[in-house]
Amino acid sequence: MSDTMKTIDPTTGQPLETYDCLSDDQMVDAVEKCHAAFDAWRLRPVSERAEVLRGVGQALRARSDDLAKLMTQEMGKTLEQSYQEVELCAAICDYTADIGPDELAPIKRELPEGGDGHIVYSPVGVIYGIQPWNYPAYQAVRYSIANLMAGNGVLLKHAENVTGCGLLLDEIYREGGLPENLFKTILITHHQSDDLIEHELVRGVTLTGSPSAGKHVGAQAAAALKKTVLELGSNDAYVVLEDCDMDLTVEACVMGRIYNNGETCVAAKRFVVVDSVYDEFRDKFVEQMKALTLGDPTDEATDLGPMARKDLRDDLHAQVQQSVKKGAKILCGGEMPEGEGYYYPATVLDKVAPGQPAYDDELFGPVASVIRAKDTEDAMRIANDSRFGLGGGIFTTDTDKAVALARNHFDTGMVFVNGFGIAKPNMPFGGVKDSGYGREHGGFGLKEFVNVKAIHVISG
Repeated sequence: MSDTMKTIDPTTGQPLETYDCLSDDQMVDAVEKCHAAFDAWRLRPVSERAEVLRGVGQALRARSDDLAKLMTQEMGKTLEQSYQEVELCAAICDYTADIGPDELAPIKRELPEGGDGHIVYSPVGVIYGIQPWNYPAYQAVRYSIANLMAGNGVLLKHAENVTGCGLLLDEIYREGGLPENLFKTILITHHQSDDLIEHELVRGVTLTGSPSAGKHVGAQAAAALKKTVLELGSNDAYVVLEDCDMDLTVEACVMGRIYNNGETCVAAKRFVVVDSVYDEFRDKFVEQMKALTLGDPTDEATDLGPMARKDLRDDLHAQVQQSVKKGAKILCGGEMPEGEGYYYPATVLDKVAPGQPAYDDELFGPVASVIRAKDTEDAMRIANDSRFGLGGGIFTTDTDKAVALARNHFDTGMVFVNGFGIAKPNMPFGGVKDSGYGREHGGFGLKEFVNVKAIHVISG
């Protein structure tokens, strides 16, 4: 009997669909077919690849209703934000098509002893991606479009609870003009995934997930001498300074915490506020968090939908309870709602300190940690007092000061000034420390899985 995968409606807890996993032979067949498709794709001019990917972007927009509704149904984000995600994915296709030919163009250099040097970016083969559920379309598009532009083939192992979205992306890519089998969503178990990493035709592995998943996949790939890109989440600090625009700051911080139901790796999670404005920020922040509407993600009046799975909600609530036992104070929320579905209220914790999950760990849901700092220097110390380093934020009317702090002191891959962080196709995305390594977007992802090949033409 084959293994199966199930999707569940997070608003009710009821099953949606059941899917059969591939057998080991079918998995190997998918790898071999992807490699065969790559063998033809890699020889197509970069400009032709770009036009195909532009077609994928058009197909995403054409199927936006289907994809947005399915994302909301499978993982619970508000329908408005699902549509925003589809548009972001289409924009990634457009941007990649625009910059790809120049970014991947050969470079010519004179050799010191005479002759010409040619540097070319050669695709390497099949790139295997293991992706999470929180952005069902974006997470897959982010790595796959860059690698397809580079000339590689792509396999996707999506999270079980968004299996339908993964399969729909497979359809959309083909509808956009991508050759058969060049991008393939494969339904396999974790054990099969380990075997796939070792397959000789898989040339690179990329994962977005937890640090524990990153350590496991990174070790598996390293043992097989294969490069990885790992994006592993964070507990990002948003630093609020005394000269901030308080109304703008509070509004941005609320949105930064609850966007995508708070289930975003680069979301605002710890709010580090200098003493002089701490009470004002805390009171206004709590007031706006209390006012959020929790409910049906398809209802336009809803601010906050359900969490994606029951275990995720249970884990988040346990982190809140453990933080309170160790001294944190609940200012709003923090109680498990009654009724069906995996809902959790917008929650704010005060008196947050080291040793509490609210300070040390990633709270992957609508729970905010508010932390008092003495001054700017102390705020930056607290912001960097983390094993993570994905993103962060600074709120001040002195943007020159903010840029200097971001450049010289923030130990993260991304910093957002006077706004909450969302991905931009033209800016690099990735982190440091336990948040992983490697970059996507901004042209950087195009070259993560290529052979930078040096060709020496020696003059006689």
